[in-house]
Amino acid sequence: MSAIILFSAVSLAQLMLAAAMAIASVRMFRGPRAQDRIIGLDTLYINAMLLLVTFGIGTGRVIYFEAALVMGMLGFVATVALAKFLMRGEVIE
Repeated sequence: MSAIILFSAVSLAQLMLAAAMAIASVRMFRGPRAQDRIIGLDTLYINAMLLLVTFGIGTGRVIYFEAALVMGMLGFVATVALAKFLMRGEVIE
């Protein structure tokens, strides 16, 4: 009984995350300003990271968790670099 509940919860979470990724990609491509596009990209990588975590929970493999960790670190650095570029016009001073 517990395996059925876990499988259905992980499957539902994956469907919801896929829908959230679709909505975030629409915001990223159709955003009226650059700030909206960056927020869409930020939301997209966070949802992708959480989708990897749900794959890891569903399969029981550790590699998905490690990939999600790397994606989270690189996504944070990319968001900070893009925000700095929008504020000052350059990334490296």
